[in-house]
Amino acid sequence: MTKQKRRRFTEEFKREAVRLVTDQGYSFGEAGRSLGVRGDLISRWKRRFAAADETSDREVSEQQRIRELEAEVRKLRMEKDILKKATAFFVQEKP
Repeated sequence: MTKQKRRRFTEEFKREAVRLVTDQGYSFGEAGRSLGVRGDLISRWKRRFAAADETSDREVSEQQRIRELEAEVRKLRMEKDILKKATAFFVQEKP
């Protein structure tokens, strides 16, 4: 028995195969036959990309939230400094 060499596919090839299913409406089997790979392999790639996209979407929203909180902290610090200066001014003005 001869050992079959394992085929490797580029990330671009995998994404294009998944696009056949998601964008063009091919079934996994049809896309697999046209590309010379098994349909369940394309299905697995699709699940992996979906999970990665979900993770990246979550990271983007977390980064956005961090930026919002940092802006709020800057604003609050500025307001606190203004109140300190106003308090110091009114304390000096006492007769």
